[in-house]
Order: sequence, then C-alpha cells, then structure tokens
Amino acid sequence: MSKKRGLSAEEKRTRMMEIFFETKDVFQLKDLEKIAPKEKGITSMSVKEVLQSLVDDGMVDTDRIGTSNYFWAFPSKALHARRRKLQELQNQFSEYCQKKKTLEDGIANSKIGRQDTAERAALIKELAALRQRKDQLKAEIDKYKECDPDVVEETRQANKIAKEAANRWTDNIFAVKSWAKRKFGFEDSKIDKTFGIPEDFDYID
Repeated sequence: MSKKRGLSAEEKRTRMMEIFFETKDVFQLKDLEKIAPKEKGITSMSVKEVLQSLVDDGMVDTDRIGTSNYFWAFPSKALHARRRKLQELQNQFSEYCQKKKTLEDGIANSKIGRQDTAERAALIKELAALRQRKDQLKAEIDKYKECDPDVVEETRQANKIAKEAANRWTDNIFAVKSWAKRKFGFEDSKIDKTFGIPEDFDYID
C-alpha cells in the first residue's frame, strides 16, 4: 500500500477556515489544536502555524481578552475579502490592458515609414554603400596622416626637444671627461675606451 499523502499548506488553510465557517464560533488556540486533528486531519503541531498564516492574511480575526487570545472568522467577511481581491485584480487587469494597448500603438507608430517598399530597400542599399565609402576614405586619410601639417609640426617640435636633450647630455659627458682628466690625469682615449664612448662622439647639429 502506498503511504498516505499529507495535506499541503493550502489544504490545511482551507480546512481550518471550514472550522470557523461551519461553527461560526470563537476559539482559543488550544480548542483548535483539539478540533483540527480530529475533524479536519490537521496535525496539532501545525495548527498554530496555519492559524498565524490566516491571521497574517487577514482571513482570521484575533483579539486578546484577559490572558487569552481568541480567534474567529465569519463567512460574510471572507466574502467581502474575496470581492475586494477580485476588484483589485480587475483593476490590475484593466491597467495592464491599457499598457498593452499603449505599447501596441507605439509599435505600430514606430513602423510607419518603415514598410518594406522598393524605395526603402534602395535607400538602405545606398546608405550601406555610403558607409562603406566613408570607411574607405578614412583609411585613405590615415595612410597620408604623416603628411598632415599638424603632424609634421608635432614631429618637428619633438625632434627639436630630443636634439636639445641629447646635446645637454653631451655637455655633461664632456664635463665629466674634463674633470676625470684633471683629477686623475687620464687621457681622452682611455676614458673613451673605459666608458664605451665612440671616437666620433660629438654634438648633434
């Protein structure tokens, strides 16, 4: 024999509401923990959890009188709650329908002038050709970029700065050689050989 399937959370909630609707009475938690297992098959351990979920959803009312909590729910309130929920859903449905219509109208308007006509196809083809031509011209311009007056001037200025820097270092090297000759009596050739200085080392014109 297959094992009996337990009640789902929603089934427990439904059966708990049946207790209230059928009796139209007010209960304490301890009363429901006795009635629910016997009459509705809801385990006593889950009664409190099921009852709290119904209270949280506004389906069951509760109040504290003295030291005890009492719970009740009448069919008339449930009916009003269902009607209110139905009205909310109908309002949402109406709102979504309006949004859907607005979007459909927007899509229809965006398609105006974009029909697949021969003229539009020709224009699209022409646009693609112009874009290709633009890319070709840009590549051609890039090839001759070195001849651009601005680029040439930038190169000239960079060369000037590099030449000045090189000549400053040449000054420094000649100064160090002069100091070494005076300090240690080294010959130019020995200094050049020791430090790897070319024989034709000189300023850049």
